[in-house]
Amino acid sequence: MGIIKERFKQKADATAEDIKQLLKEHGDKKIGEVQLSQIYQGMRGITGLVSETSLLDSEDGIRFRGYSIPELQEKLPKAPGGSEPLPEGLFYLMLVGELPTEEDVSHMSSVLQRRSHVPNHVFQTIEALPITAHPMTQFVVAIMSLQTESLFAKNYAKGMAKKDYWSSCFDDSMDLIARLPRIAAYIYRRKYRGGDHIQPNGLLDWAGNFAHMMGFEDEGFQELMRLYMTIHSDHEGGNVSAHTTHLVGSALADPYLSFAAGMNGLAGPLHGLANQEVIKWIFELREKIGSESPSQEQIENYVKQTLSEGKVVPGYGHAVLRKTDPRFSAQMEFGKKHMPNDPLVNTVWTIYETVPPILSSIAKIKNPWPNVDAHSGALLVHYGMKEYEFYTVLFGVSRALGVLASLCWDRALGFPLERPKSVSTRLVKKWLNGEAEIWGD
Repeated sequence: MGIIKERFKQKADATAEDIKQLLKEHGDKKIGEVQLSQIYQGMRGITGLVSETSLLDSEDGIRFRGYSIPELQEKLPKAPGGSEPLPEGLFYLMLVGELPTEEDVSHMSSVLQRRSHVPNHVFQTIEALPITAHPMTQFVVAIMSLQTESLFAKNYAKGMAKKDYWSSCFDDSMDLIARLPRIAAYIYRRKYRGGDHIQPNGLLDWAGNFAHMMGFEDEGFQELMRLYMTIHSDHEGGNVSAHTTHLVGSALADPYLSFAAGMNGLAGPLHGLANQEVIKWIFELREKIGSESPSQEQIENYVKQTLSEGKVVPGYGHAVLRKTDPRFSAQMEFGKKHMPNDPLVNTVWTIYETVPPILSSIAKIKNPWPNVDAHSGALLVHYGMKEYEFYTVLFGVSRALGVLASLCWDRALGFPLERPKSVSTRLVKKWLNGEAEIWGD
């Protein structure tokens, strides 16, 4: 293992055991304004961020500027002949704080279309990567190469006044959002379709054009992309991709650098991989049972076996929600309308009928209900998008709407560099023994 590595391992094991005992004996004690357990366990429940664009409610789910997902499905403008909200409308709502009119959304679509040109060097940078590179790696590298176009970086270097930060941040964010579908579609066609690229269609909306450039002309898939991009766009400020974008942006990094950092966070298995894990689990379930349409009883037995092995049921449970995720419900309604007889989608629904009662019987599980990831993969598979690694890129394109709208607000409100106070376990021990005080900066 190596001398230094072995010493590190010994120290780490000893410290981990110390922390375990500390939390067992003193986890509920207040350190400053929070409990000791909270600072060791992911800062869960600590209010320390401002999110103007959306908030997560334990009962109603995500609310964008106060509007629930069912309300947005009803009130946001739709594409001609479509029934799903246009993501441009939600972006307008998050930016301006008011529901857009049809004219507002049409204007937003036009603005994004005009700003969507991607410089050739970005495609050349993508092509320099091996074809085997993960889609998220290619996506982040492409965003970084696009940073050469940052107006914020150029204007800051010239001596931009602080009161004008928001303006350049806004323009960078609009440009980046406009260009992401082209970049993501290019990566998809390069990796999975032999490099046979499809040019943008200037007559389509932002999400519809994304579907077109990936090679999906089915109107149902375009509608799915509109829904998907809307419901995955934001999840208040504390999730990894949103918080990372905010944190890096607080150092006055431009939107390209900030968003790329957020996407590196999204690429982590505990954040952006969930819907891929759900699909993998369902396929394993069907293979073990030997049926594409397993019964409720068969699923119940498989779920109990999964739990007995110390594993979790992917797509179920949420840190905040205490009922079925409205984003799951929106996708279920979509499935019932567009693919009511699809065996995979029907399996998702049977799992939904089966799993919550089982999980409810386990005392430590606070939320036995499905989240957004429990359904999204099955809808994508229905239309032929079986390249599971790419699902996180779809998530990333969508998440740009929320995190960049928030970044614009950060700059407009002049939020400072984020710099929370930290403590060491050594100091915590001295504090518990009354030998030291803990204070903030």
